Amino acid sequence: QVQLQESGPGLVKPSQTLSLSCTVSGASIRSYWWSWIRQVPGKGLEWIGYKHGIGNTYYSPSLENRTFISLDTSKNLSTLQLTSVTPEDTAVYFCARDREGWGSFDYWGQGTQVTVSE
Repeated sequence: QVQLQESGPGLVKPSQTLSLSCTVSGASIRSYWWSWIRQVPGKGLEWIGYKHGIGNTYYSPSLENRTFISLDTSKNLSTLQLTSVTPEDTAVYFCARDREGWGSFDYWGQGTQVTVSE
């Protein structure tokens, strides 16, 4: 089966860069769109962006100036970088596979909590 696992620091200081990794097993990262989504406590899900294994990249307009998603096909790995973070970026961050390229998420990681604080 396809499995995704997020990893990275759980605490990031304001103004620094949030960096998370998503390891994928059971599927080639070259064949689908790989998204990052977050959930602020008490709020709904917010899509951050996606990158196709061999194709296009797209970021949410509200975050695109601070977002960078990269894929390492040799390691089956997706990396999210979010710069200049503030406490409002505190959330649970998920990676997910998008089978169709428009939000058809069929596999998700369990999510990882990231807190932005001194």
